[in-house]
Formats: sequence, C-alpha cells, structure tokens
Amino acid sequence: MSHSVETDFDHVVSIINQYCEGLYLGDAKLLENIFHQDAWLKLPGKRRSLSTWLENVRQRQTPKDLGQAYDFKILSVDLVQDQAMVKLECPLFDFHYIDFLGLLKEEGQWRIVNKMYTDIASNLKVNESLPKSNESIHGSGS
Repeated sequence: MSHSVETDFDHVVSIINQYCEGLYLGDAKLLENIFHQDAWLKLPGKRRSLSTWLENVRQRQTPKDLGQAYDFKILSVDLVQDQAMVKLECPLFDFHYIDFLGLLKEEGQWRIVNKMYTDIASNLKVNESLPKSNESIHGSGS
C-alpha cells in the first residue's frame, strides 16, 4: 500500500469519525464542513437536501443530551483513487441506521457527496425474538 493511499484512507476515516461526532453532538457546523454543498441524503421514499437535513440537526435534541450511547461502527471502507464508499452502523435515537456514505477527493479535500441510509431497527427486533441456532423452535418435546 503506498503512502498516499494510507493517507487517503486515514483522511476518509477521519471524515467518518467527524460525521459520527457531528451526529452525536448535534454539531451542524461540523457536519456542514465535511459534506459537499450539493450533497443529497436519500432513504427509500425520501430525499432531503443538505440544508434541510442540517436544519433538522440544529433543531433536534442530541443523542448526547439524551444520554444515548456512542455506538457508531465503521463496517467497511472501499477506497479507489479519489473515491470512497463507507458502510457505517449508526444507531441514533430509536433508529438503527445503516449508512452508505460516498466520498470524493476534489481539489485535495475529501468530502461526503452522497448519503444513503435505511433503518434496520425493526429487523433487529425480529431477529432478537427468533430462537438462537442452538435452541429448538418446538421445545424439548417433554
């Protein structure tokens, strides 16, 4: 791995860490600085401009103020030259989002240019209620 790739990887991870911190603290200014100005946030059936989303962030209570855990996890980073795709586990409020963040390096700076996300909380609740692989669905038969 070349030095520049390592540096780019580190920069991408730093941007993602800032993203998580911005969400957790409700720091719209920090988030604004790491997104490209024409970024859109997309989930199935809904599209939001960056400015609309940032206004929502400014107006809501923060996860930190609500005493919620800081449980963000980078699941994968795929880096190819001047583009990156990051998959992130993002539990926030009553949601458990999986985010796909697209980043581009333009004019020497990495920025998030696209965010796609979906809430998997209902899937997690279903999976928690299913028996573990070593448990019987029908019981012991006694």
